[in-house]
Amino acid sequence: MIGLGMVLVGGIIVPFLMVIKVISVTSINEALAWILIFGSYGMSVAGLFLGIIGFAMYARIKRPPK
Repeated sequence: MIGLGMVLVGGIIVPFLMVIKVISVTSINEALAWILIFGSYGMSVAGLFLGIIGFAMYARIKRPPK
């Protein structure tokens, strides 16, 4: 669930708010804009990896015994 939340926030919500100019990247400090952009990307990638690891752990637990 944490991975899904990170992918949603970092990969969909924050970029969408930047595109529709709710979060104006040009009006804030340039350093803060770079932190926001790369933070959004990093959150999306980290959420993807957490989701993959979580799914692999779930599949391993639910595997039928041999």
